[in-house]
Amino acid sequence: MENYFNYFTEIEECFRRCRGTPNLLSTLDWALIESWKEAGLPLEAVLLGIERAFEKFARRPARFRRVNSLAYCTQNILQAAEELSASEGGGRSQRKEKSSPAPFQPAEIRAYLERNAGRLEKASRLGRQNGGQVLAEDLAESAAALRGIGTQDFEKSLADLEELERHLTAVEEKLTAALTRASSVESLAEFRREIERELARCRRTMTAAQIESLERQFLKKRLFEHYQVPRLSLFYL
Repeated sequence: MENYFNYFTEIEECFRRCRGTPNLLSTLDWALIESWKEAGLPLEAVLLGIERAFEKFARRPARFRRVNSLAYCTQNILQAAEELSASEGGGRSQRKEKSSPAPFQPAEIRAYLERNAGRLEKASRLGRQNGGQVLAEDLAESAAALRGIGTQDFEKSLADLEELERHLTAVEEKLTAALTRASSVESLAEFRREIERELARCRRTMTAAQIESLERQFLKKRLFEHYQVPRLSLFYL
């Protein structure tokens, strides 16, 4: 569990530190991080790849531009992940076995579930006002699922945070399907045009599977932003 739920924050902090400016990550950057998490890339490999990418950039003879996206680091990250996988093995398994304190306090998780349930209920009311009865019901159902975790199943959930994360991921995937169904053809087409524009600068350095994962994560992020629906994963706590 060590660093497991710090995946996003540690990558963001590493990129900002290497870049030397407190810039905000773009939608593409966040989608990239999600695609790496989905692919199971170890946090250690991602951080090492980012550092190597900036070291390589610093050795360039002329630097009139900055590294503005995590996409620049993709190849170094994938190479670091391959090296870690091909290493003699003790390192990763030993780190996983190390005991570490619980990443969250029970009160933090309860407040997080309650906050997200409230935001889902607000989105449900807004959807109903706008005539989206089916979407409103889907949002309300997801809110009820979160409140259920935060009440009778709460203590059981805290005993296994990875199982709780799988539960939250399942609810989030149902939400993704509901938001996609509720979107107009025009909105989805605009989101996909945005994806194409963002991917233009990194498509040549990625495999088809990596591009597919990135497109899926990018679309998901835009859908949740558009409908003002919170992400549910503990990674966002």
